[in-house]
Amino acid sequence: MRSFFAAIMVLLTLALTAVSVPAIWADRNVVQESGFVAMAAPLGSDAKFQKALADATAKTLSSQLKLDSGVLAFVQPIIESATHALSSDPGYPAAWTETLRRSHRLTVAATPSDGQQVSGRDRLTLDTAPLLGLVELKVAAGLGSQVTAPEQVLIEVGQPEQRSAIVKLATFAPLGYWLAGGALLALLLALVIARRRSTTILLAGIGLAVVAGLWKLAMDRVVETVLASTSGNDVAELFKQQFVMASIASFGQWIGIVLAGAGVLVVAGGLGRIFSRR
Repeated sequence: MRSFFAAIMVLLTLALTAVSVPAIWADRNVVQESGFVAMAAPLGSDAKFQKALADATAKTLSSQLKLDSGVLAFVQPIIESATHALSSDPGYPAAWTETLRRSHRLTVAATPSDGQQVSGRDRLTLDTAPLLGLVELKVAAGLGSQVTAPEQVLIEVGQPEQRSAIVKLATFAPLGYWLAGGALLALLLALVIARRRSTTILLAGIGLAVVAGLWKLAMDRVVETVLASTSGNDVAELFKQQFVMASIASFGQWIGIVLAGAGVLVVAGGLGRIFSRR
């Protein structure tokens, strides 16, 4: 009977671990602003992304100036020169960080209230207004006149269903810490109840390795689904692809750590069985 209850506790440990680890990762790297910014910040250094961002910024600024074709043809070279020199501007790193912070607050941290849809929040959205502000300063200097920067320049990155998933994630991800505590408590109870603790540790290690494999399969499926959707915007697509790749690398490290822990448990349990027999 003790072995049966110990097995139940091990299964509960594995079930709670299977949910808690991805939830904690999501909370630290997606829900929390600092984690999101840290993971997405290297994207601003990608040359291909910088070029797409410069092209999009030039188009946005040209459309906002509302000039006739003759004047616009004169101003366009100034705009293109300023946008393509954007990444070399000393203020670019700070502007890119502020872009990520605004985007996170707009699509992750903030939620519509009272059933009302808020503009730009029904989809995953990138707000590039801080970057456009840098370009407008240079264009204003070149034209010798003031150019007013808009409060928001929104680029839709994902689909409404992905936005809904992010909202649910932001609600439930913080519970991962409590679930992890429950998993640890269940494992300790299993060790207390078990007749053969070494066997319990061995089985827990094997089960943990299986859970890590399931995480990898689930991650591949989620990535496939996210990348299958398209917005038709070069900046949005590059941001989405690069952020997904960064997420894979980050969570892959967590899977590696869990696999290492599973290996330790298997070795410890196996050695315990050998010594107990002796």
